[in-house]
Amino acid sequence: MDRQAQFPVTLRCLFITDDMLQPDGVCAVFRMPLRITDKNRQAATITHHAICTRVGAALAGILFAGLCAAQDIEPRRWTPLPVGMNVLGAGIVYTEGDIAFDPVLELEDVTVEQTMAVVTYQHAFGLLGKSARIDVRLPYKDAQWEGLQRGVPGTADRRGPGDPRLRLSVNFIGAPALKGKAYQTFRASHPVNTVAGAAISVTLPYGDYNNERLLNIGENRLVFRPQLGVVHTRGHWSYELTGSVFLFGDNDKFYFDSTREQDPLYALQAHLVYTSPRHWWVSLGAAHARGGESTINGVNKDDKRRDRLFGISAGIPVGSSAGLKLAYVGSRTSEDVGKDTDNIALAYSIRF
Repeated sequence: MDRQAQFPVTLRCLFITDDMLQPDGVCAVFRMPLRITDKNRQAATITHHAICTRVGAALAGILFAGLCAAQDIEPRRWTPLPVGMNVLGAGIVYTEGDIAFDPVLELEDVTVEQTMAVVTYQHAFGLLGKSARIDVRLPYKDAQWEGLQRGVPGTADRRGPGDPRLRLSVNFIGAPALKGKAYQTFRASHPVNTVAGAAISVTLPYGDYNNERLLNIGENRLVFRPQLGVVHTRGHWSYELTGSVFLFGDNDKFYFDSTREQDPLYALQAHLVYTSPRHWWVSLGAAHARGGESTINGVNKDDKRRDRLFGISAGIPVGSSAGLKLAYVGSRTSEDVGKDTDNIALAYSIRF
């Protein structure tokens, strides 16, 4: 049977019903003017529950997995800092990429372009004699999606605050809590050293979100991410490995008050880092994530993720208390439905 013929009501309702329109009379997915006639108004009698189960589920894994919750690929996350140090940073991340949807939605050549401004803060402290730190990340996003629906061009624009993220980490092996000169002396006397740590990050559902839209900046759910990591330093070279699992809370207001659940997403990333005697550094990294199958209103959607990430980044000191960082990160999906994106980031930070 032709796949489109299996979902005639779903497709009809997705693009022409009154409740799917924004106040300015355009489609809720892409901004395309729509004409509603008595004939198609009568045909579009499916309930909100059915719309969310069929159509929302088909989009869920694509629209929210990458830009909002994104698996990162971040080097030097386990590098110990002197107790009492604060790091304040600001940066900008530009993202562009292609999105492959389920063919039943008749969405083709969909691209995404996003600019994200982010403010970060880190504070290092001692916890039971071990080095620890807390990280805060506050994003603001401006995103645009473009594509063809049944051959007709359309766009969707969103801008607003993203979901903030908090992270607490503790290095329980190889990194005692030290200040100032004691910290410098320890680092100089241990050119070969292994540090192991654990962390928990929490993404909070405070980003811009509207459950009458399929495309959103925020996710409207908690995301917990336990992490274990190890970094082995030998002279100027460091070798890092981090394993983590994303534990997703339920979104009980996913598209017209349906409920979206998601299985854990398992991720592993590795980095090779070179730090020069003049304190500039460069890193190569790779990561893989698998899992994250979603359920909408109790219906399993068979949309597991298999994503590959790769990146290169570099840091340059600016004076004695500031630094500049430049990074590129690419992501590729191994599934027929998913996203391929390229990301460029530039950030500036000061230490005090």
